Amino acid sequence: MSEQVLDAVRELLPVFRERAQATEDARRISEESIKALQETGFFKLLQPARYGGMEAHPNDFYRAVRLIASACGSTGWVAAVLGCHPWQLGLFDDRAQREVWGEDDDTRVSSSYAPMGRAKPVDGGFEFTGRWSFSSGCDHATWVFLGGLVLGVDGTPVDFRTFLLPRADYLIEDVWDTIGLRGTGSNDIVVDKVFVPEYRTLSFMDTGKCYGPGQAVNTAPLYKLPFASVFSCSIATPVIGMAAGAYDAYVTHTRERVRASTGGKAAEDPFNQIRIAEAASGIDAAVLQIERNLDEEMRYVTEGEKIPFPLRVRTRRDQVNATGAAIAAVDRLFESAGGRALKVGTPIQRFWRDAHAGRVHAINDPEKALVMYGQEQLGLKVQDAWI
Repeated sequence: MSEQVLDAVRELLPVFRERAQATEDARRISEESIKALQETGFFKLLQPARYGGMEAHPNDFYRAVRLIASACGSTGWVAAVLGCHPWQLGLFDDRAQREVWGEDDDTRVSSSYAPMGRAKPVDGGFEFTGRWSFSSGCDHATWVFLGGLVLGVDGTPVDFRTFLLPRADYLIEDVWDTIGLRGTGSNDIVVDKVFVPEYRTLSFMDTGKCYGPGQAVNTAPLYKLPFASVFSCSIATPVIGMAAGAYDAYVTHTRERVRASTGGKAAEDPFNQIRIAEAASGIDAAVLQIERNLDEEMRYVTEGEKIPFPLRVRTRRDQVNATGAAIAAVDRLFESAGGRALKVGTPIQRFWRDAHAGRVHAINDPEKALVMYGQEQLGLKVQDAWI
């Protein structure tokens, strides 16, 4: 089933390339592109089978994301974010899943996980308020995951949770105007004192233990993976796809390019040939790092075993290093692409901007993830929940 989705996604790539500039100009993905992705089954890859999903291997999902991002960085980014949310919703209480998918299993959820919300416990749930930035693809979703702190009686935080809200409970403010990933529509979400029932929340303390109440009904090994592994790789993967798109654009551009300064063919320049080889190797290494770790994690959960903590930390290490390798490849190519590659509308400069924009996402912060790995290797306590 996953191969059918991948084949259908491949057929859409020329369309996404053609729409890339219009997507950037509109500052959001078109409804036509989202509908086309929906029709391929892409958004069902990580969705529970009970709600029409495929429960695919996460690496199949990441392969689809890389393909999409190689044609249009913004479309790939939104696809990755919206596409991994069905996996997390599968961890929620089944009452929440029924509310979202009960009448329409194509319903989508956007997100902003930073703990910008404040939740006051009330009878049956929480009174929730806050403002969040960077909710990619929110215009194409009718629910949202939002991060928030639960406050104790003295006003101090006692828990960090994900809160699930329907479209009627939040406002979207159009503020997204950036130099990279311009087409993602990553606008602000505003919530003012709405009630969120307890069953529509999920504690990060539980997800850090690879637990969610939805596992009682969604029993596939997929739903026993760490949140930090699935989500962080979903954020790294589109950047790798953008690097692949930049690579393809550079090779095509170099084949046809004649240097104005010398009149020589750029394709015959051995230094360009070296850059191509180095970039290709870096992109391949990034893909292999991501896939190796998720293959190993899936083997453990499929056999009913707990994923070793060192593997979880290594997955985060390799995720940020894979992103770094992708950025290095894009930079290596862009710096020798020539002045014509700077023209607005050309793919190389757009991939360069989009990849760097994706790199600044908090989950792609290299120092933070690498410190965690070093702490684990040295036998110290790992001071972060994102593992």
